[in-house]
Amino acid sequence: MDYFTSTTVALSYDQAIEKVTGLLKDEGFGVLTEIDVKDTLKKKLDVDFKKYKILGACNPKFAHKALQAEDKIGVMLPCNVIVEENEDGTVEVSAVNPVASMQAVDNDGLQPIADEIRSRLEKVIGKLK
Repeated sequence: MDYFTSTTVALSYDQAIEKVTGLLKDEGFGVLTEIDVKDTLKKKLDVDFKKYKILGACNPKFAHKALQAEDKIGVMLPCNVIVEENEDGTVEVSAVNPVASMQAVDNDGLQPIADEIRSRLEKVIGKLK
């Protein structure tokens, strides 16, 4: 099982971040965290890296359900979505597959939650194509 779904978009890096953030909102997700990997690696290691941002997306309704089913599931939250600019200038957006993530946890109560989140994240990626 693939641990992520991904697509190349016909948008600039900044446009892709704006678009994916809006699409996540449409599916009930908020972006709790934004990690600018390029900036962080430059500051911490003084190395150059491509434009790469990790968006920590959370759907509060489903996060609550997951936490009720498994209180330690917070170590696997939020759902990460990345936006990266490749060397050739193309921009790619990828989202975690929560079904694959939840296979590491032995709790059948998480399966329907992970299925629903996967479906919503796939909708976001699908609307970017």
